[in-house]
Amino acid sequence: MKPFVVNIGVLRHSPGRRMDAQRSGPMADLRVTASAVPADAEITVDAVLEMASGTSVLVTGTVTAPWEGECRRCLGQATGSLTVAVRELYEDRADPEETYQLHGDQLDLGPLVRDAVLLELPQVPLCMEACQGLCPECGANRNQVTCSCTTDPIDPRWAALEALRGGED
Repeated sequence: MKPFVVNIGVLRHSPGRRMDAQRSGPMADLRVTASAVPADAEITVDAVLEMASGTSVLVTGTVTAPWEGECRRCLGQATGSLTVAVRELYEDRADPEETYQLHGDQLDLGPLVRDAVLLELPQVPLCMEACQGLCPECGANRNQVTCSCTTDPIDPRWAALEALRGGED
């Protein structure tokens, strides 16, 4: 069972006609460097299909999916939801680099969903915008505790410049 397949038989025989399509379901293997869509998560597509010419269908709408990953600063759990606007063309004789393939009276929104989600998943997610990360000295999560490492040590490569400043702020 493919949850993202839409029957467009009625649409194909009425040029200029529009059709609403709402589909949802899980999709496996949606992962980038540090974030992914959970395998059992519902991904939703809300689209309008319009017969653009005799052999092509224009799909316009939004794709919504939850995601989770590891925060780049504190290594904790980062979660969120993404909403992606899509506007793509399906054709009988598709160029795989530019359009999606129509299969008779069946339009599979699955490849469009996969591409849209993979392009929008965060490469380096944050658990929250103000995440303070881990202390470089003791490794404590600065979001949860205040460690005793209050001063940042001076990088030895910049020590000579600090001496010129005279240690003043």
